[in-house]
Amino acid sequence: MNKMKLISALQAETGITKSEAANVVDVFFDEMSASLAKGDRVEIRGLCSFFVKKYKSYTGRNPKTGEKVTVAEKKLPFFKCGTELKERVDS
Repeated sequence: MNKMKLISALQAETGITKSEAANVVDVFFDEMSASLAKGDRVEIRGLCSFFVKKYKSYTGRNPKTGEKVTVAEKKLPFFKCGTELKERVDS
């Protein structure tokens, strides 16, 4: 499923216009992204949770040349599946 299919499903389920459904989806993803950018955890009960992991800088190696390079510290978003979603997918 992609964003457009999600908008179409929301429109069909609720009876709102396509632009209103697109606005709802955009607000949802924007708020979720803003929360993760602040370092907050986003949890949707029964479905999943998103959180940010922080990595310290380290010395890596360029696989092409073999030279050592310093990789800057970074933050990456992670997804953790909820129990109810696991059960739905597995059945």
